[in-house]
Parts: sequence; structure tokens; C-alpha cells
Amino acid sequence: MSERILIVEDETRLATLLADYLRAAGFATEQLADGRDVFARVRAEPPALMLLDLMLPGRDGLEICRELRHFTSLPIIMTTARVEEIDRLLGLELGADDYICKPYSPREVVARVKAVLRRGRQPDTATTTRLQLDADRLRVRLGEASVELTAIECGLLATLLSAPGRIFSREQLIARSYRDHRIVSDRTIDSHVKKLRRKLAALDPALESIHSVYGVGYRYEESNALSSGPAC
Repeated sequence: MSERILIVEDETRLATLLADYLRAAGFATEQLADGRDVFARVRAEPPALMLLDLMLPGRDGLEICRELRHFTSLPIIMTTARVEEIDRLLGLELGADDYICKPYSPREVVARVKAVLRRGRQPDTATTTRLQLDADRLRVRLGEASVELTAIECGLLATLLSAPGRIFSREQLIARSYRDHRIVSDRTIDSHVKKLRRKLAALDPALESIHSVYGVGYRYEESNALSSGPAC
């Protein structure tokens, strides 16, 4: 079956144009024009990727993106006429995987869709063959070596591994790691990430996998310069 792209766009002509180009590229498409319809549709039948406009009737795209990230990690590409850098950074901090400013070429949108979907698929194999997280035992293994994690470190790593390459904001990491909804500062998350990096380095000093994105958060992506195995 073709991967289905959900186009959330209230400009009918633009949504139809995007749908035509995506179908020509081999995708199935669905269109929504009202932000209030997004959550029910995603829960009923999650798409492979969502193209989400920011200026929507009913609910704003940023608000939709924020709430979606509480229950799904589906890839989201924001499309908007807002070109200011603060809007772009805010969109990524809320969990968007990419951001395209209007006016844009439909061909560029198709290329971005393919790139985001490809990025979401490729790292899974690398993660499976290298780091193996045992959440039940609070341990992470690399080859024959393993280290113990705290519950918070385990939660952080599980979140980052769930979508390699995707940027998670500190707010998202807090929400997913502290199930009791306690108030935690960004510095606390930074401290846990620092300790987690230190433990992963004990498995392999060349394993530079948790990357900070200035002003946004963290992402998991293994370096191309990894050594062939764990350090002795």
C-alpha cells in the first residue's frame, strides 16, 4: 500500500496542488481544512506523515503540533507564511520534523516528504544492531558491554531512540521521562543527558550519539566515526 500523507491546509487550491504532486510521486493523500478535525483523524488512522499549515481555522498549527506530540511521533512538516526565525525555531521545538515557508515549490515539498520519511526509516536498523535498551532491567547494551541506567536516564534514552534524527525539546523529554508530572527545570534535563552521555561513552568512547541542538533540545543520531566495537 502507498504511504498516506495527511495534508492539513485550508487553502483548497494549494492543498489540491500538493495532493496532485504527492500522488504523482506514489503517495496516497488525504486533506483536512479545519484544525479541529486533526486529532480524531490521526487517532483513527495515523498517516505516514502530516503536512501541517500553521494558520488554520479552528486550531492553530503550533497548538496542534504541541498536543500531537503527547501521544504520537508521526513525522510532521510545517508549512507556513511565517518566515521569522523565532517561528521556525518554535515549530521545531514543539516537535516538527521540518519546516517549509510559503511560497514554495510543490516539487520541493515532495522532496522534503521523501527525505523526512527516509530519515525516519534508516536509523532504526543501526539502532537495533548497536545500542540495545533493556528498559525492564534499566540497562543499555553495546555488543558484550552494558551499563546500568537510572529510571530517568532510561526514559530519556528510550524517547531519543524512538525516533532517531528527530529533535526532542527539553519540554518533551521532561513530559516523557517524569510520569508524575513534577516540575523540572531545563538544567535538570541537561544534567541527566550529561550523565547519560558519560555512561554511553563507557561502552564506546567513539559513540557520539546524543547531540544537542542549540536553543531547541536533543536528538539521537550515531556518528559516522564510530569504532568497530566496544572499548576493552
